Amino acid sequence: MIIYGKQVCLYALRRHPEMVQKIYLAKKGILPQDLFEAFGAKIKFIENRWAQAMSKGGNHQGILLEMEEIESATESQIRKSEFVVLFDGLTDAGNIGAIVRSAYALGVDAVVATGIGRLNLAAVTRTSSGALLDMPFAIRKNNLDLLHELKQAGFTLYGASMEGEPIEEKRFARKRALILGSEEKGLAKKTRQRLDETVSIRMKREFDSLNVSAAAAIMIHRMSYAVE
Repeated sequence: MIIYGKQVCLYALRRHPEMVQKIYLAKKGILPQDLFEAFGAKIKFIENRWAQAMSKGGNHQGILLEMEEIESATESQIRKSEFVVLFDGLTDAGNIGAIVRSAYALGVDAVVATGIGRLNLAAVTRTSSGALLDMPFAIRKNNLDLLHELKQAGFTLYGASMEGEPIEEKRFARKRALILGSEEKGLAKKTRQRLDETVSIRMKREFDSLNVSAAAAIMIHRMSYAVE
């Protein structure tokens, strides 16, 4: 996969050098000297027009990395986790990346995108500022099977819903999963039927809802610390 942008590329180079296959530079001096020396054999200078083509017009900032594909988290990793975040049909790479970044920072053990067959992991890596490289992550097409597996593994399932109980007043099970729906449709009806509880964020003013990534960060923070 190809990722680009200075922040995420430097993160990948320092944290996951074993995954880096090639470094493409369209700007001199963008790499710190230690990295330039360490990766010398893998560096290739290219014209800006080629960098633009490789990033498909994105803001590459003069650096792109060709990296190994991200390995999917195993069923064992997910089942042995204490705190898991699930996406129920959420597909936007920007929102997913932002949630993965918050999830990694706040101690979530694994993230699973369900209800979809594939996802642009390069885009998610970029929008997560590299956190996806460190966060156990999987894609499962059938979310109902996964919810059943989590229940059997002792998880309590909490769904994010505007009609749910105020999250500020709750405490949560040690093994817990937060399920987030898409901004357009919310949680699917069949998903709701398998939940143990639904939770919401109490608003100070009259307003419909928060962006899913902002809401996720608030809920993950609360569920990271208010544990029974």
